[in-house]
Amino acid sequence: MRRKSLIYVITAIVLILVFFMVKDTFNQPGAEDMKAGFKEIAKYRNANNTGPVQRIYVVTVKDSVWKEMEDYGNLMPHTKYGSTKVYFFMANANVPNTLEPGTVNFDPSFNKDCIALYEKSAMSQVAFNKYPL
Repeated sequence: MRRKSLIYVITAIVLILVFFMVKDTFNQPGAEDMKAGFKEIAKYRNANNTGPVQRIYVVTVKDSVWKEMEDYGNLMPHTKYGSTKVYFFMANANVPNTLEPGTVNFDPSFNKDCIALYEKSAMSQVAFNKYPL
């Protein structure tokens, strides 16, 4: 009788732990929870799946909350030995719609409107620069 009740207690504890783990998994904060109003305008990902993957994003924001921009960059996908760049523009600014790989990712006429650049290098080193161009 005691053994049966011990099994019920252990089963109940395990089920409660599983419930809280699943609940926390589905309630993680995301970009839609941030106040800056992020909207992805353009993205580029090279087709190379065997070597370094280069990801480039252009994102507009309604408000320049620097900490949220860096947090948004941290939420973006990153591949080991690949690189990720996120260019931030104000929502009412002139924004590029197409991106190209390499060091210059869009037409230089848009440089004056870029308010921030988030970069994650191949070795996962993060750089966040205000008014980079």
